[in-house]
Amino acid sequence: MQRIISTPAGDARLHWFRAGAPRAVLLLGHGAGGGIEAPDLQAIAAALPAAGVTVVLAEQPWRVAGKKLAPAPKTLDAGWPAQFEAAAEEGLPVYAGGRSAGARVACRTAAGLGAAGVLALAFPLHPPGRPEKSRAEELLETGLSTLVVQGGADTFGAPEEFPALPDTHRLVEVPYGSHAFKVPKKAPLDQGEALALITDAVAGWL
Repeated sequence: MQRIISTPAGDARLHWFRAGAPRAVLLLGHGAGGGIEAPDLQAIAAALPAAGVTVVLAEQPWRVAGKKLAPAPKTLDAGWPAQFEAAAEEGLPVYAGGRSAGARVACRTAAGLGAAGVLALAFPLHPPGRPEKSRAEELLETGLSTLVVQGGADTFGAPEEFPALPDTHRLVEVPYGSHAFKVPKKAPLDQGEALALITDAVAGWL
């Protein structure tokens, strides 16, 4: 099911993957360089409903409008509350998250929106090659139970680059994974196994 949601940043399009008897909702935004077709988002949407979690993939207004570049963070944040409210309409706990830029939006806004937790997929700890431009504060200060799933070879921040996380946070590594969680052909695990690692981690956390 798809639904258009009006937001201060323009119209967003929510894609619903419903569980038969849902106990929670997982709302996920995409990154700044792609959309909801990202393999990790699609894998989660396919796997989680069987575990009793309705997944909502949020197609951001700039993508719905056909633009190729994401707007500034404050604009991304402005469009998120209306999408969260739509996901919360059924009265179930809503976990907010996303990949890359979408993870940053969730980290910045989840507590204020009343989210039950935060899922940060491929959190962009810093721009590639610029570790001094750390965004760790956004992640560390969610104030909520937070799961970080990070590729072992992510140029935006490998797992060993992350600072010590608070007790509310957990980090799961996808070995050899890139920022898009792609693994080399010669890696000990194949792409399907990498995606299964992600979905299993998310399901176990929820």
